[in-house]
Amino acid sequence: MSHRGSLLCLPSGIWAWSAMRPQDIDEAALDPVFREAADIGFFLLGTGQTGVALSAGLRARFQAAGIAYEVMRTGQAAHTYNLLLGEGRRVAAALIAVD
Repeated sequence: MSHRGSLLCLPSGIWAWSAMRPQDIDEAALDPVFREAADIGFFLLGTGQTGVALSAGLRARFQAAGIAYEVMRTGQAAHTYNLLLGEGRRVAAALIAVD
C-alpha cells in the first residue's frame, strides 16, 4: 500500500489525516482516536522529523481515555506501530508525513 500524506492507523482502518505539521495536532485532529478509545491500549504519535511535546490538554485527554501514548519522530513511530501490531497489541498511530 502506498499513500502520500499523513495517516491515522486505527482499529477501524487506515485513514488519511489532515495534520501536516506538529502544530496541527489538537483535540479535533485526534478526535477519531478518542472515538475508538475502547479498542486502543497504546497510541503512537509520529510528529514528522522532530519530536514535540503534547499539550497539557491532550495529555489529560489521553489519560481520561485510558490510553497510554508515546510521541516520537514519524519513522520511529511507524516502525514501532508495525512491531506492536505484529504482536497483536491494541495499538493505534497518527503519523505526520515526512518528505
